[in-house]
Amino acid sequence: MSTHEEQAGVSRVLQFLQEWDHGNKTVRCRILDAFLTQNTGKTFTELEVEFSQASSLFLARLTTWVRLTYMFGTCLGLQLKAVGVFLSASNNHQYLSEFLEDGGALTLLDILGQKLKEEDKAEALRLLQIVSNAGRKYKEIICECYGVRAIADCLAKSNTEETQETALSLLESLAHGNPEYQNQVYKGLIALMPCTCPKAQELVLQTLRIVQSKVKTAHPSIIEPLLNMLRSLRLEVQDEAINLILDLRQYEVRPALLSGLVALLKPTKEGLQRHHILEDPEVTKMTESLPVFIQQAAAAKAIHLLAQTSQEVSQELLSLGVVHHLLYAMGNQEHTDAQIQASLALEHLVHTYPLLEEHVHRGMGSTLFSAFMHKAETVHMNVDKIQAEILLSNKVNITEGLDG
Repeated sequence: MSTHEEQAGVSRVLQFLQEWDHGNKTVRCRILDAFLTQNTGKTFTELEVEFSQASSLFLARLTTWVRLTYMFGTCLGLQLKAVGVFLSASNNHQYLSEFLEDGGALTLLDILGQKLKEEDKAEALRLLQIVSNAGRKYKEIICECYGVRAIADCLAKSNTEETQETALSLLESLAHGNPEYQNQVYKGLIALMPCTCPKAQELVLQTLRIVQSKVKTAHPSIIEPLLNMLRSLRLEVQDEAINLILDLRQYEVRPALLSGLVALLKPTKEGLQRHHILEDPEVTKMTESLPVFIQQAAAAKAIHLLAQTSQEVSQELLSLGVVHHLLYAMGNQEHTDAQIQASLALEHLVHTYPLLEEHVHRGMGSTLFSAFMHKAETVHMNVDKIQAEILLSNKVNITEGLDG
């Protein structure tokens, strides 16, 4: 490039910056529209040529304007997309450093906690992901700014899938190759498990499975919210919860997990007693009992799958009195799926340990036992009130493993 061309380029950039400096909101939005049209997808080198080696001057102005106006939502989406042109440029480390030195990470994280448009928050999350994906030191900068909490809070309060998915993708990125803060991200995900949005629950469980595989140990606080997720009316959430339960059998929380699952087969009287004192009886009683019975069925399903993974797990389940509890669940005439899942789990144990047959026979009576051995998945159709009472009051007590 000739000296004349260089001077013309510098003159053009100075004029551009002057127009920006003196421009009002309307002028600046017009400038950003044109900037996005002309520069989206350009590399660091191409942007430097476009701005005659002075692109950092525009990035600094843009970052400052975002910082000063984001609380008001002043064309925030446009501003963030323009920042994204710089941060997503290949060989972008200079831009990343300048943006972060100007407080860019703090600004983006603060955006997440404001009452702003969901699409603007999603854009801020995408920019933070670009920062995170750039390497360990950038992940640490986000985490040092209490980023994990800000991202988790944003996700918990969000009602759009785009924001939820982007936030979880960012948390997953922060957990990867970031040993100093990996556990912080892990615990942040556990704290999100009680959120009420089913789609968010599903996404949290999926991300937690990925992060759990990177973490050496499982935190005990994961057990209670995980078991509570088995109450979900959404099969997708239940399936993800059961998948995580299966993963956790390899960790030190297994005894507490198995014990919790077995306990769910026999809902506490306190959990169901309140339904008997309601003024209107049957409909409300059924509606409020449903999550407990769904949880009972899901626990039986999880126990069945766990028992299939190894004899060691099966022996531990037997030592927890699982046979008694499965028989009890089979007596729940208010929820067919609980009966079916409990029957299938018990069938697997009986086939694995033939010596259990005698105990199960005694626990359910000859007629029902015959139907059970013939076809466990339909045995619930043979359970009348008397047989249900026999199952619910069974005294089977097997707490030692049996060799088939």
